[in-house]
Amino acid sequence: MFLIIAYLLGSIPTGLWIGKYFYGKNLRDYGSGNMGTTNTFRVLGPKAGSVTFIIDMLKGTLATVLPMIFGVSGVTPLLFGFFAILGHTFPIFAGFKGGKAVATSAGILLGLAPLFLLYLLIIFTVVLYLSSMISLASVTAAAAAIISALIFPAFHFLIPFYDWLFTGIIILIAGIIIVRHKDNMIRIKEKNENLVPWGLNLTHQKKKAE
Repeated sequence: MFLIIAYLLGSIPTGLWIGKYFYGKNLRDYGSGNMGTTNTFRVLGPKAGSVTFIIDMLKGTLATVLPMIFGVSGVTPLLFGFFAILGHTFPIFAGFKGGKAVATSAGILLGLAPLFLLYLLIIFTVVLYLSSMISLASVTAAAAAIISALIFPAFHFLIPFYDWLFTGIIILIAGIIIVRHKDNMIRIKEKNENLVPWGLNLTHQKKKAE
């Protein structure tokens, strides 16, 4: 039952609904066509983008703490977060066509492993500054999460011990993020990826900042 609730939480299409009910715009008809935070910022502006990011992040956090709130034991909270990711990526309320799960994934780690999230956020910010690309920063942070989940427990750093279910779900979540950015990676290779107006653009993408 709680796994279904976690999926339904993740399925809330925040940016899509904000665009439709407050701005009269369908995000799927603008920008990248994605309903996530980045396209919401680009199409609807910083206020709508910020609200979308916060809500999408809290979807992951709330799903993760559900078993703690209701005393569910025997199942890692990360599994509930994973179902929120499935909901965000394949939302029942939006025709099973969802976002790229970056904000919701951050929310899961906020509820379960905040120091690990801070570490990944530092990586994300550094790559974003060097590249001016949210997509590359997201993929790099996801790849770092996979590598770190496999290595850090051996040194008791940020992740104190090996929990293979935890590691497996981290790999699944990060893998979803990477796969969902495949079109972005093609554009990066072709040097026409969308940029943010901040950072060094070291890969010399040609597309104008949006």
